[in-house]
Amino acid sequence: MVLEILKTMLEIPDLASKKWIYEQYDSQVMNDTIAINGDASLVRVHGTQKALALTTDCTPRYVEADAFMGSMQAVVETYRNISATGAKPLAITNCLNFGNPQKPEIMGQIVRSIKGITEACRTLDYPVVSGNVSLYNETDSQAILPTPAIGGVGLLKDLNKRCDIKFKNIDDEIFVIGKNSGHLSCSLYEREILKKPSATNPPQVDLMLEKKHGEFVRDLISAQFINSCHDISDGGMLVALFEMASPQFGFDLDISLLKSDNNLSDEEILFSEDQGRYLLTLNAKQAKELQKKADKLNIYLVRIGKVISQKIIFNNKSEQLVDLIKINENLFEKKFS
Repeated sequence: MVLEILKTMLEIPDLASKKWIYEQYDSQVMNDTIAINGDASLVRVHGTQKALALTTDCTPRYVEADAFMGSMQAVVETYRNISATGAKPLAITNCLNFGNPQKPEIMGQIVRSIKGITEACRTLDYPVVSGNVSLYNETDSQAILPTPAIGGVGLLKDLNKRCDIKFKNIDDEIFVIGKNSGHLSCSLYEREILKKPSATNPPQVDLMLEKKHGEFVRDLISAQFINSCHDISDGGMLVALFEMASPQFGFDLDISLLKSDNNLSDEEILFSEDQGRYLLTLNAKQAKELQKKADKLNIYLVRIGKVISQKIIFNNKSEQLVDLIKINENLFEKKFS
């Protein structure tokens, strides 16, 4: 059942691969582009071993539900995306895309959105250095979803100490950082699978926890202690794990420890969009040391599986990665060819 749900999720526009689109355009910057398919793109500072980590993000359905919390979430997701590469988040820019500000409800969204961005940036020491607005975005008096798009930039001091999202080695252990409360409200699972109407309760953001987890992940990457890292966002944990996989490397998933900790259903664990979470992999011999590091900082860390060859295994059912990737990559080509 869970793997069938994953198939459905992988071919919705929000989660479908955009590869068919972006591969039609030049993605190189003076031949210094290092990576374009991770949590953040990496571009070398020309002539050095430094790099800029660049990312953009926003989840309009969160902002529509709660402009303050949704805008805060847009900031922290760029913070996580940059941290997952090993870079230190430095600053953001923004483009505040909204409907007609002469309507009180739209102006209210804008005000609360700015307050959410401000609070996140102050707590994370992640300042706004530029920005613009795009207003009156309406068709037949119907406004677009409120979209305060956030662009984040970070600095990676040594390209040799970077991390990307893809699994690297068979038998590497997979861990999750951050607790799962099973928050499905405003999630893609709720919208696409449960077919529920728009919710008013987006996942909550704990800014201090985001900062703590980001610093922990960056320290692990700087020490070259982990082999891959990816934040959990749209679609939840199972979608994030799929994004870490490849035709060569899949995963055997075991969420029994998460279930015993939280008393949640498989769906609540695998498709919730709780914030502040990362997935990471490392050599099994280092797993105990990782747990010690997390315990010392009182960071929630749980083993959820291991890297295997070519397929996903969950509850004695399996799917070949090559088949799932084909589902995920074909949507836009089929739509526009």
